Amino acid sequence: MAQLLIVYHTKTGGSRQMAEAASEAAREELSTILKTADQAGPEDLLAADGYIFCAPENLAAIAGVMKDFFDRCYYPVLGQIEGRPYAQMVCAGSDGENAARQTARIAKGWRLKEVQEPLIICTNAQTPEQILSEKTIPDDQLAQCRELGAAMAAGISMGIF
Repeated sequence: MAQLLIVYHTKTGGSRQMAEAASEAAREELSTILKTADQAGPEDLLAADGYIFCAPENLAAIAGVMKDFFDRCYYPVLGQIEGRPYAQMVCAGSDGENAARQTARIAKGWRLKEVQEPLIICTNAQTPEQILSEKTIPDDQLAQCRELGAAMAAGISMGIF
């Protein structure tokens, strides 16, 4: 059976909510593994048929724990996951574009196939208090995450990607 791997990192809950929403929708179509970036490894990437990467943007970059996941996994799977589909979601305070570019660059090195534009959810957190506070992603934005998860699952399940 085909499998979707969703790898995420969160510090304030936003990315977790996004990843869980995508996972919930994807599970209706195929086997879905949801793992935090610190728990996911090369064996998880090798076992999956497609991926969703979900991380917050911190200081205009992907969060360090997500970067660590990519650092630990990059060479062990290089040349073994080429052509597999991926999508990404970014939880950002204001922009998210640079984090999305960084993830896309890593995926390009793995020769993954981007099957959707990055989904960037903006929390508009601008003050230190807002940035560090627990996030609540609105239902309409979580619906976008569910749509992404469902689309990834359908595409993998039907062999479109």
